[in-house]
Formats: sequence, structure tokens, C-alpha cells
Amino acid sequence: MAKYLAQIIVAGSQIVARAFARAVKEEIAASQDAARRLGNSSKTRAERLSNVKTGITLDEAKQILNVNKLDKDEINKKYEVLFKANEKDKRWVVLYTIEDF
Repeated sequence: MAKYLAQIIVAGSQIVARAFARAVKEEIAASQDAARRLGNSSKTRAERLSNVKTGITLDEAKQILNVNKLDKDEINKKYEVLFKANEKDKRWVVLYTIEDF
């Protein structure tokens, strides 16, 4: 009886050790993937954290708004144009106008 109990304990500990090793490997892979997503090391820590928080880089935002320099008035104007173009009420008006023709 003691022999079987010892075999169960050994088998159980082997299963737990394998599961722990697999979890550590997955965590290391996830950590490396997260580091890769943060970008190259030439950016400052604040820039990398900002990109993670907002989900978009400054260059991507400038490309979406179609601006080259960071001018507050120009950015606000471009934002308003895009916001109005994507407004739900406006889309329905355009859709009904197209269907009327």
C-alpha cells in the first residue's frame, strides 16, 4: 500500500513540475512579445508607455489626421472634419440622399 502511495505522490509531483515549467515558458514568451510590441529601444520610456496606453503612436495619429507638424489649430480642424464625416446622423442623411436618386 505504501508503495502505491509513494508512486502516486511522485507522479503527482512530476505533473505539477511539468505544468509549472510550461507556465514559466509561456510567461517568458509573453514577456518577450510585449517587449517586442513596445518598439525599439531608441524611444524613451514615456513614449513607449504612452503608445501602450493609447494604442497608437504619434506618427500614426499624425498620418490619420494628415498633419505634418504639431500645430494645435490644424489638428483640431482636421479632427473636426473627420469627426463630422463619421457622425452617425450625417451618415444616414448621406445614405438617404443617395437612395433618393
